[in-house]
Amino acid sequence: MSRGSIPQNTPILRIRHSWLYGRDVCKAGRIAHNQQEDAMDFIPSLEWITNPTVLARQFMAGLSNGALLFLVAAGLSLIFGVSRIINFAHGAVYMLGAYFAWTVVGAASRSPLAFAAAIVFATLASFVFGVLFEMLFLRRIYRSEQAFQLLVTFALVLILGDAVRLIWGREENSGLVPAGLEGAVRIFGVVMPTYRIFLIAVGALVCITLWRVLYRSRIGVLIRAATVDRDMLKALGVRTDRIFTLVFGLGCGLAGLAGGLSVPIVSVGPGLHSQVLIEAFAVVVIGGMGSFPGALVGAFLLGQANAFGVLAAPALAIVLPFLVMTLVLMFRPLGLFGRPD
Repeated sequence: MSRGSIPQNTPILRIRHSWLYGRDVCKAGRIAHNQQEDAMDFIPSLEWITNPTVLARQFMAGLSNGALLFLVAAGLSLIFGVSRIINFAHGAVYMLGAYFAWTVVGAASRSPLAFAAAIVFATLASFVFGVLFEMLFLRRIYRSEQAFQLLVTFALVLILGDAVRLIWGREENSGLVPAGLEGAVRIFGVVMPTYRIFLIAVGALVCITLWRVLYRSRIGVLIRAATVDRDMLKALGVRTDRIFTLVFGLGCGLAGLAGGLSVPIVSVGPGLHSQVLIEAFAVVVIGGMGSFPGALVGAFLLGQANAFGVLAAPALAIVLPFLVMTLVLMFRPLGLFGRPD
């Protein structure tokens, strides 16, 4: 047997991982060029280190996972940067977006138009939900103690969880990859599921759009100013309450977008919000609270750590976000791009 090759009779080892991999599995088997399943190869021992094909596949998988994670974490980071509220309900909004999209596209539809409509609806509905929640509840407690703010957002988690069970039931649902995005493509000799490439493209497009809005527009200047000194901005006559509402709605819209995009690769159920919230908070802490570049870099780092971690130490996969976060905070207590208030 040549170095890096895999025996024909290698048993299949399936390992459930985080929300990022959804219904994907890590498995030991042959690296097949005609593989259509959205999964990753798990190679026993450390032979994968010397296998460039596996390294490239894992890197691409980390990019797609990081793209989804960035959408969630960017909204969470923006909300904290402007309002200084730690939104415990962010994962629940992600779950809500997934349910919105699943309701539109259904369980058996592969129509690209239906999928596009589902993504748009999930994003807009989550945005409107965020705007209404900020105007009706959060606007009244910005000057309250942080513990009270946490209780309000945590109460929303409980309310949304019960609402989901009441409306959609307790069973888990799953959608199909839309027509045109199923199957796999070869990139630089690496076979990757087409839908994962689509996620990378969407993440890059959203990242560029957000960057242009935040750094090349007047509203972006106001948003960044609000993250530095809200009181000064208010003294200059700027309606900071409108900025807070817009940012909270934008953050929820990004979470809803991520939820909608994840429908073809995850099981949509009432417990979907838990793991995504943990990993999104880890990204925000790694990158720096309230930092948009930090959310981008943190999502990339955590996505790669998850992708390669399941190969190097699958037993530690569930605690990888905390290990990466701890390692970063040891050297950068405020995160990679964090700054003191």
